Amino acid sequence: MTDLDPKLTFDSFVVGPSSRLANAAARRAAESPGTSYNPLFLYSASGLGKSHILSAIAHHCSRSAPDRKVEYVTSEQYLEELADALARGDRDAFRDKFEDLDILLLDDVQFLAGQPEAQELLLRTLDLLSTSGSQIVLASDRPPADINGLDARLVSRFSGGLIVDIGTPEFETRVAIIRKKADERGMVLQPGVAEALAHYPFRNVRELGGALNKVFATQDLEGRAVTAEEVAALMGSEAASGDAVDGEFGAFLEDLTGTIAETVQAKERPWRQAFREAMDAAEREGYSAQRLRAYEGEAEPAEWRRVVEEFEADVHRLREIDQELDRIGNPWIEQARDILRDPDRLHEAESLLNSVRERQRPFQKLGPGKTLDELKDYPKIALKAAQQLVAVEKPQYNPLYVWSEQVDRGHTLLGAAGRSYQSGNPEAGMAVTSAREFAEDFIRALGEGVAGAWRERWWTVDLLLVHGLEALSETERAQDEFFHLFEALKRRGARIMLVADRPPARIGEIDERLRSRFEGGLVLEVKAGTAAGDLNLVDSPAPAREEGGWDIGSIAPTGGVIPPLEELETGEGAGLFLDRREPSTSEEGPGPAGSGAPSPETVSEAPKPAGAEWFPSREKVVLVWPRLDDLLQEELD
Repeated sequence: MTDLDPKLTFDSFVVGPSSRLANAAARRAAESPGTSYNPLFLYSASGLGKSHILSAIAHHCSRSAPDRKVEYVTSEQYLEELADALARGDRDAFRDKFEDLDILLLDDVQFLAGQPEAQELLLRTLDLLSTSGSQIVLASDRPPADINGLDARLVSRFSGGLIVDIGTPEFETRVAIIRKKADERGMVLQPGVAEALAHYPFRNVRELGGALNKVFATQDLEGRAVTAEEVAALMGSEAASGDAVDGEFGAFLEDLTGTIAETVQAKERPWRQAFREAMDAAEREGYSAQRLRAYEGEAEPAEWRRVVEEFEADVHRLREIDQELDRIGNPWIEQARDILRDPDRLHEAESLLNSVRERQRPFQKLGPGKTLDELKDYPKIALKAAQQLVAVEKPQYNPLYVWSEQVDRGHTLLGAAGRSYQSGNPEAGMAVTSAREFAEDFIRALGEGVAGAWRERWWTVDLLLVHGLEALSETERAQDEFFHLFEALKRRGARIMLVADRPPARIGEIDERLRSRFEGGLVLEVKAGTAAGDLNLVDSPAPAREEGGWDIGSIAPTGGVIPPLEELETGEGAGLFLDRREPSTSEEGPGPAGSGAPSPETVSEAPKPAGAEWFPSREKVVLVWPRLDDLLQEELD
């Protein structure tokens, strides 16, 4: 990459009315590459800040996302490197250099005119980068259509995104630039000097910098401060050249310009003024105003007041959602960043908020009652097995399946095991439920469009206590969900205790995979013991948000960012993932953004093959294991 001037950053770029849109679009490209304004094409006369903005994008990425591959190159360098590569017979290596970038910054593209081979290679590179979602930012001294000798296909590509003109800075912006340059140089300007200099209509910032250097040199060499009254004499040659005017005439022009601007603004159509003010307000806060910009150049929209009001209401709602997510803690920060800045994606933001609320919803805890040490009349083998299950050491029997025709006995033992575990592990995740409640909760999550977050919440418990297990035979999809939950918890080393009114072999209409796993632990019948039966569940407070995100076990690393599928397929973590592959229709709304976050799956009827003992559920899912050998399971008849 071209050596960058460390001073050319967004912080050092003085933004005025003539450069506000270019600056905002460039920041968006730097913060969210490839998501909007792609390609971004900047053009202006020489010396007005194009190269500064391109360098600022590169600096921003090097600080905020150092892993991104960013290449800043001028067209002259591009042509020189191509010539060298052709001389070496290494054309493919040159082409490959630019095809795996996250951001390509190409300056002075007008110099590509009349270079057919370079244009052909660049065309291929742009197509590949666009397809992969990479950001492209181009700069020129003229708009694409005015570059003679440029391939029509390149003109089309350059014009396919956002084209922004950077104009000459007006008086106030010139004053701000002069003061900022003085601060950077550690120089002090006397009152009125910046204003006097700014009255000269310099054609670009470089000329302005040259005039300011004359003031600095005078102060350095003569050891004194230049006053405002001396500026006219100091700039005499520039004023006489015709490229600039004296201070008095410059002031006149500035006043005239201001008057014209005020007149134009006064005559601005009300709907255009309303759109402009709404767009400026939104973009100052970092929100996309593309919805309103689509009306630029159009006739007055019907019901334009409603359009503006709906846009402002959507921005306000995004602001509320952002604040709410910050308050409750968002485990999908990276995936949410773009959604929360685009009013056109408000529906996704609402779905994200619902999913986060579901993910953070605490499980009920067990209220006061007996612990395992207080159950004296239960069979010793049942008490010992339950104590081993909730002990610090890894349990020998997991899952523990307890059955009794007097169901309250099982409830009492289940509650005592949970209280014993809860007292020794107050921060651990524990879920107590019945099979019917589990199925009802899953149906609720499907109806609310938060099945992905619901699933992730269940998969992170450390102890799962389920009673009334025989009721699973009355369900269909809930059996599949319970099977995946069972597998995910076992792989994480979580503990599972199940209570039913009959042994696994006598539960009819249940998936044989589940039956074999229930029998694969320890199955005990309890014929004695107090039959109190009251589990005494109480609501628990929502967990406090911690800095650094959430530790969600094998599903995601601490830090609040769930890795994308391509990382999970080769990573070291273990666990089962369900990832949506969305068809044309869906019975559920979108879940958390990003391929890494578990999301609600779509429902798709699939016929069961004849003679098949088991077939995947109607839920259309992709099962992803990080290591293939962990997927292999021996099914016992």
